[in-house]
Amino acid sequence: MTDGTTEQSATPDADSALGYEQARDELIEVVRALETGGTTLEESLALWERGERLAKVCRRWLEGARARLDAALTAEEPDEEAAPGQDAEGAADTAGGPAAGGATRAGDR
Repeated sequence: MTDGTTEQSATPDADSALGYEQARDELIEVVRALETGGTTLEESLALWERGERLAKVCRRWLEGARARLDAALTAEEPDEEAAPGQDAEGAADTAGGPAAGGATRAGDR
């Protein structure tokens, strides 16, 4: 990774074909190489640019995963949430009535 050839030969089109784990692992290698030092300025810049592209790939994967989770949770909500005062089948919830300490108005009796 630190010879500069891998970083310079990778293209944005090739980056989009990377899976999340592959991009993350390569990003970790890039960060280690930058932290270790011992590279020329040009090599460091190439590593930095490669790291930025890899971070974008990871971000896109994570955003896609978040969208899928949100869609799955949204699809489940209508079945699981009932309107206030009703159970899941739409029947009136009597647990919150006067016997359970709920407030009543004098005219409701």
